[in-house]
Amino acid sequence: MKRLINQTPGRGLRWSLGLLPFVLLLAVYLVASGARLAENPNDKLLPSFASFGDAVHRMASVPSRRSGEIVLWADTAASMQRLAGGVGISALIGLLFGIALGTVPLIRAGLSPFVDALSLIPPMALLPILFIVFGLGELSKVVLIVFGTAPFIVRDLRQRVEELPRELMVKAQSLGASTWQIVLRVVLPQLLPRLLDAVRLSLGAAWIFLIAAEAIAATDGLGYRIFLVRRYLSMDVILPYVAWITLLAYLTDLGLRGLSRLAFPWYHGGGR
Repeated sequence: MKRLINQTPGRGLRWSLGLLPFVLLLAVYLVASGARLAENPNDKLLPSFASFGDAVHRMASVPSRRSGEIVLWADTAASMQRLAGGVGISALIGLLFGIALGTVPLIRAGLSPFVDALSLIPPMALLPILFIVFGLGELSKVVLIVFGTAPFIVRDLRQRVEELPRELMVKAQSLGASTWQIVLRVVLPQLLPRLLDAVRLSLGAAWIFLIAAEAIAATDGLGYRIFLVRRYLSMDVILPYVAWITLLAYLTDLGLRGLSRLAFPWYHGGGR
């Protein structure tokens, strides 16, 4: 008898199984929404799909009377700019310090305890301090993302460097390579695909910090819009925005995964 752990679904079945939870969730929502709207047609908690369509059309295609901008795209551009800035800076910090901590024992002895301590500080607890120090503008939001994700990336890359086969370092030194040559020719090529993995894993946290910062102090952005309309119980706006954020996060992750496969096929087991 073929064991369950050895049964691999085909492509069609894999797609079907992947879509099944979404279909079930949609069905549950339709049933619950229909029941609530049957009792109260003005119910705002579980709007109908027609209400979603009207809200999406209004937010995605009708210019705002106040600013003249199309709200959804303006919010998306603002949030993605903050996210890209914060995650990009975190990736650079993570790469530089991850290599330094992983390859140079003196630096590791001096900075590893500090980085470990930073990674244990809840970033949200520092949000008021960041607003006081950096103000309520863009910088404080980007700094929050950096503070929340950079220590994780540094620690992950440091561990990745330490896991590299020691034989690679010994052979490079036997051939006369200096520390910089070892970093550039041995460590860095091995670490770049792992950097993309670390960035992908940090995206969820980065979105949390971004939405929180926008909710507290912003005049645009996806998080700002969600918390702005919550006072009106506008679930027809909130739920599409949540779905849109989820889609953006998924597409970003998919793009980074594709970039990793394209740039580093050896890391994924060949040219697949």
